[in-house]
Amino acid sequence: MLDPTVLWRAPEINPVNRKARSIPGLNPINIYGRVFFFSWFGFMIAFWSWYAFPPLLSITIKKDLKLTQNEIANSNIIALTATLLVRLIAGPSCDRFGPRYTFAGCLLAGAIPTALAGGVTNATGLMVLRFFIGILGGSFVPCQVWSTGFFDKNVVGTANALTGGFGNAGGGITYFLMPAIFDSLVQSRGLSAHAAWRVAFIVPFICITATAIAMLILCPDTPTGKWSERHLAVQQNLASHGVSGVIVDVDAPAEVSEKQNSTGSGSRHGSTDDEKLGYEGVTPKQPGGYEKEAQIGEQQMVDTARGEVVVKPSFKEAMKVVFSLQTLNQAGCYFCSFGAELAINSILGAYYVKNFPSLKQTGSGNWAAMFGLLNVVFRPLGGAISDVIYPRAGVWGKKYWVHSLGIITGAFLIAIGLTDPKNQHTMFGLIAGMAFFLEAGNGANFSLVPHVHPFANGIVSGCTGAAGNFGGIIFAIIFRYNGKDYARVFWIIGVMHIAINLSLSWIKPIPKGQIGGR
Repeated sequence: MLDPTVLWRAPEINPVNRKARSIPGLNPINIYGRVFFFSWFGFMIAFWSWYAFPPLLSITIKKDLKLTQNEIANSNIIALTATLLVRLIAGPSCDRFGPRYTFAGCLLAGAIPTALAGGVTNATGLMVLRFFIGILGGSFVPCQVWSTGFFDKNVVGTANALTGGFGNAGGGITYFLMPAIFDSLVQSRGLSAHAAWRVAFIVPFICITATAIAMLILCPDTPTGKWSERHLAVQQNLASHGVSGVIVDVDAPAEVSEKQNSTGSGSRHGSTDDEKLGYEGVTPKQPGGYEKEAQIGEQQMVDTARGEVVVKPSFKEAMKVVFSLQTLNQAGCYFCSFGAELAINSILGAYYVKNFPSLKQTGSGNWAAMFGLLNVVFRPLGGAISDVIYPRAGVWGKKYWVHSLGIITGAFLIAIGLTDPKNQHTMFGLIAGMAFFLEAGNGANFSLVPHVHPFANGIVSGCTGAAGNFGGIIFAIIFRYNGKDYARVFWIIGVMHIAINLSLSWIKPIPKGQIGGR
């Protein structure tokens, strides 16, 4: 039975890694609720600025900068290229420095070019600027890694889907906000169109900067405190519960090693009692006022400690994770789902103007915004259903849920492409139906990601997220070379969806012999 009080009461926690087993999303005072808030809000603000150009690009900016359709398409592609590169870097950065600092770094680095948008005077300047603004899209990776670090396996799918879904809604919000800010500056402040669109970009700059500073001041790296001491905290928690076992060898910082040595730790391999772990069974002081711990078995505690604590992998180990079939599976599915979302989000307003000229810039922008805003419901629903499937069908159930959504999405895309609706009700209905399966697929994918190589969650998240951007680039290139024949590209993407998901369906969801993540 659903208990609404879990939305605000202090959650039950995993005794080993201190991850929450419920999501107090309406309680920002609680440390888990606060991190949950900044995870989704930070990504939403980033997504808003990342996609702030498209709502004004097809009419206002195109006219002001005298852009061609190909130059607009090229700028959409370049905006995704930087994000792909940043996501590949952000994954290992999360594993090494922690997701909070990586998140704030992405936001602050992307805020600077956002503030400089007003200096653009030609197509080349637009492309250069959108490349650097694309850094903001990389914030998705630390958003998901941070969320994964605070919520346990029973709810991590829902948590990741909510943070990702609310964040992706920024792609819809921008279609409301940017035209509204522009119209306000023109009508209320008397600015010319030439000046108004430039001034409008100061608003997301202020929001991004304030959010980045706030998350650094108000939030911790992990439920156990400092990122550099996460492994030490896990060993303390095991010792405090009278549990011993082989703990994963970690390239721990010097200050952590010194603490272990000063307490008499002989080795981090094969410890058999609390004395060898170097602790006396005292539960460490934890942030956030924990109230109760979940009851889990001793072997599960040891497996969690050995397999689900993020480590600093060597280059060789990282390459094994990057090129594993399981990472390929996650990346391939996200290539389709998030790649399609990005590409469609860039052209949807223009597609509506083409088929329904009476909507004009603001009207088409409002309807295009619905595609992004549906993420608030549809992406979390994909993750939540995945969490419901998990106790009954395990990780295989989660995997087949991802593929099912991908195949049905493909069918909707083909239907839109072949019919090219000229009736608004038909068009908006098909887009909404496609959005459900597409966006739920994104949520379901990152419900499965925490199970795959959990000791290298940042790398898997980075590769998966980057693959989504790569898909966005490929699909944007297809749009670019088909001009305004948007319908043709829809059915091409639909065929690719079905083919890729079927070709990946045979891969095991997690590697054979993996410890943790099951």
